[in-house]
Amino acid sequence: MRRLRNVKIVATLGPASNDYEMIRKLHEAGADVFRLNMSHGDHSEIKARHEIIRQVEKDLDSPIAILADLQGPKLRVGTFANGEEELVEGAAFRMDLDEAEGDESRVRLPHPEIFAALEVGAHLLVNDGKIRLEVTACGADFADCVVIAGGTISNRKGVNVPDVVLPLAALSDKDRADLEFVCQLGVDWLALSFVQRAEDVNEARELAQGRAAILSKIEKPAAVKAFNEILEVSDGIMVARGDLGVELPVQNVPPIQKQLIRKCRAAAKPVIVATQMLESMIESPMPTRAEVSDVATAIYEGTDAIMLSAESAAGSYPIEAVTTMNNVAIEVEDDPTYQEIIEASRTANRTTVADGIVAAAREIAETTDVKAICCFTQSGTTALLTARERPRVPIIALTPLVGTARRLCLSWGTNVFLTGGDVERFKMAVVGAARAARMMGLAEEADQIVVTAGVPFNVTGSTNILRVAPCEERLIFRTDPE
Repeated sequence: MRRLRNVKIVATLGPASNDYEMIRKLHEAGADVFRLNMSHGDHSEIKARHEIIRQVEKDLDSPIAILADLQGPKLRVGTFANGEEELVEGAAFRMDLDEAEGDESRVRLPHPEIFAALEVGAHLLVNDGKIRLEVTACGADFADCVVIAGGTISNRKGVNVPDVVLPLAALSDKDRADLEFVCQLGVDWLALSFVQRAEDVNEARELAQGRAAILSKIEKPAAVKAFNEILEVSDGIMVARGDLGVELPVQNVPPIQKQLIRKCRAAAKPVIVATQMLESMIESPMPTRAEVSDVATAIYEGTDAIMLSAESAAGSYPIEAVTTMNNVAIEVEDDPTYQEIIEASRTANRTTVADGIVAAAREIAETTDVKAICCFTQSGTTALLTARERPRVPIIALTPLVGTARRLCLSWGTNVFLTGGDVERFKMAVVGAARAARMMGLAEEADQIVVTAGVPFNVTGSTNILRVAPCEERLIFRTDPE
């Protein structure tokens, strides 16, 4: 399905978007990727949503990526005898391993690994950071704190520990079971929560065994510090601004977002900007001006994708939320300033033949009357390198592999075309590219396209040839040497 924009839209499915008609309408409205949140819904519900997406994909003959978002370990306090207590600024409060119900002076924190990592001066954040505690003394089974910011603390509220790297694996037992389940289903991307170090990503990759690409969620200060190492072993990144904004001062998040997007682009790896993008549209058919500006900013920064969470999963206006994102993207990308910003942020990171080929393809397209850049790809790498260049003309990624086609639905500006079989000669590759460009409405017979491929064919990472070709089949055969 051809889009009139380059940035991709990720929509989370949930109670408000559970049936065939709604999921189809969301895709038609602009959703390129559907997110299955493993924190909500059992395996039977996840399977049902997966099957509906694949049916929509088949009915519309339009590749769709499915992203399974693993929950990650959840750190929560225990329960209170009264259900809740009011913590006052300056008061003392203890967290410990005692199984007794909590009161105004203490509560159970059933995570000994937290106490093992804490130091005096570290902070504990409760209930999305609304309550802030500073550690004054700690041991193997307790943490004495002073209340820095008070409020109501109640049963099983979440706890964030921003100042230390916790000795916790990113994958809980639930996550391992969920990972195996969704890999057997056939999802395309796995989003990994609670990433703190590159080793967390490597563990998920070993379990996935190539069945899905790994996308690391950056939601902890430790992940920001170790970002270069995490990016190197990840297939993609999500800037998860919700928890990031809890664990860091909120004013730190915008520059971090910008830095991470640029690093992902330089590495030719897709990046999603997520959380609270159109939050008010959970209950309102219209977004706020600030939300529209937030979405636009992410697009101006060059992100590959923008994401809806509760807006499409549980909100009253899921289709309107997707439509709003789609319209904002079209308007921003039509702004001459957008192209200026994108081109000014382009980095020359060319160390391989493939880097040089895709850079040349972009330069040719921008200096001549070329309508599209067509790249043949097995693993998707050539398409990702082409997307890194952010060319002014459409990108057509041609691949015989449905898995590659689906994963590329997350990549900026990439229009995916399944070739239906392996290509063995470059002449036939050019013919196939011309047909795809015409079928997708991106070029006519009188137009020219740029075709890139690797010879010999069907070898990953072998992009080494470029040709400017006409879109008319007869002319291709007449001018191409035997």
